[in-house]
Amino acid sequence: MHRYQGWGDSPLTARGVAQAEAIRRRLCTLREVEAAEIVASPIGRARRTAEIIRGQITADGLGRTASLRFDERLREISIGTWDGLDRDEIAALAPGIFDGDGRHEWYFRTPDGETYDDFAARIAAWLAEQDGRSVIAVTHGIVTRVMRGLYAGLPRATALSLPVPQDRIFHLAGGTIAEIEITEA
Repeated sequence: MHRYQGWGDSPLTARGVAQAEAIRRRLCTLREVEAAEIVASPIGRARRTAEIIRGQITADGLGRTASLRFDERLREISIGTWDGLDRDEIAALAPGIFDGDGRHEWYFRTPDGETYDDFAARIAAWLAEQDGRSVIAVTHGIVTRVMRGLYAGLPRATALSLPVPQDRIFHLAGGTIAEIEITEA
């Protein structure tokens, strides 16, 4: 059953490890990676993904050791005391929360989690600091939705409904967002 981890953690599954390795292989084919720093959420599942990407990039001989640092602003959204609960458990606590426009907004309606404004502000602050640098950001689903939305100037509802596939790299550059498919995992 799918649990909403929020700031909680779980180890990468075998599939998650395979996806990280496939992303690493695909990244090695991109010229932009040669100068890129890896910046990741400090939450363990993103941390482990970043380590797999970094370790294997170095092993594949790009001729340098990719730097890796962690940034708290790339953490997934905190849904407070709902971190770690599944959909049914949340629905029992807040009947109707997933109905109507709540499908994508419910993350910001938790009794003690982050608000949209606070969450978007930390992502926007991180984005503003990048200013054209080449960075590989390893983060989480809701973060990628809001980040892409902020970068592209999308309305909130549109940003929150963006897909979060695990078989894509989102390349943000020059005001555009390109999806780079990962064909093996």
